[in-house]
Amino acid sequence: MLVDGEPYRTIWTEPDDPGAVRVIDQRRLPFAFEILRVDDVSTMVWAIADMAVRGAPLIGAAAAHGMALAAAECLTVDAAAAQRRLALAADQLRASRPTAVNLAWAVDRVAAACAGLDGSALSAAAWAEAAAIADEDAEMCAAIGRHGVELLEEIHERTGEPVRVLTHCNAGWLATVDHGTATAPIYEAHDRGVPVEVWVDETRPRNQGARLTAWELGHQGIPHRLVVDNAGGHLMQQGLVDLVLVGSDRTTATGDVANKIGTYLKALAADDNGVPFHVALPSSTIDWELEHGADIPIEERAGREVTHILGDAGGEVTEVALAPAATEAANPAFDVTPARLVTGLITERGRCAATPEGIAALFPERSP
Repeated sequence: MLVDGEPYRTIWTEPDDPGAVRVIDQRRLPFAFEILRVDDVSTMVWAIADMAVRGAPLIGAAAAHGMALAAAECLTVDAAAAQRRLALAADQLRASRPTAVNLAWAVDRVAAACAGLDGSALSAAAWAEAAAIADEDAEMCAAIGRHGVELLEEIHERTGEPVRVLTHCNAGWLATVDHGTATAPIYEAHDRGVPVEVWVDETRPRNQGARLTAWELGHQGIPHRLVVDNAGGHLMQQGLVDLVLVGSDRTTATGDVANKIGTYLKALAADDNGVPFHVALPSSTIDWELEHGADIPIEERAGREVTHILGDAGGEVTEVALAPAATEAANPAFDVTPARLVTGLITERGRCAATPEGIAALFPERSP
């Protein structure tokens, strides 16, 4: 996607610096556009855990590149030692963010590509698999856009008015390698001339909507308005929302959806007001082994994210307190929306009901 008219992905390598990975530092947006150079696996673990990179598809791609960085450190050891080091790196990467299934999926995929290898063959296989994961993610998200745009086109054809979409968190291109998940249909609609207006939830406590979704929509020229998280239900009651589009960090094989905290409340409000609630996700976000959303591990992050906030104070980016110093905070990062509240899923293979049968119809090879 574009930043000041220049095309970017969220993660890439430079031809003249093949032993390192570049990522956009999302902790600094929208106040500063900065690129991080990551040249070892421990730095990639930190970048994922500290949310310099975030979003389920992107942290999968980042973890894959972390495995490649680990493999590059094994050039001078024998095969057994190399595999032990790679297994240690895999454990560190898996532990960095527990909820998003893409991370473990990508780590396991690189590990499988490297099985039994050592030296330059190990390194080459890891880098090739990481690059393939990134390229596939970009294409899957583009396909989500092509399938999801039909929803927006149908609404516009019916009403003759701009399509009013409510988003939660950032499921944009910043959360993926490119295009985004929930934003991919919006960008595709914009490119096709379908007028779209986006309600952007601020998404406390880290404000990914206010900081990231608003930033990227602005750079793509998409009309949008920022609202507080609790405004969504009111907007739906007033008939000001045509469609809710969100992403997912883990979706069960039965259609339950783990996403940013607050998603469940949006789904309840949408259900109560007859507003379609769709979840956009690549198949790498589906946990094929899990049936019940209640079994998804929910990451608990530091309370300081709730009690403090980052902002721009007259050109100086600073953190300020929102609560009394003695106040403790709970900070579950995700919640689970049951499949019964999900109108449909949008994947790279098309749209389906959030049911075991609907998912299996798109992915018959994963059926038991």
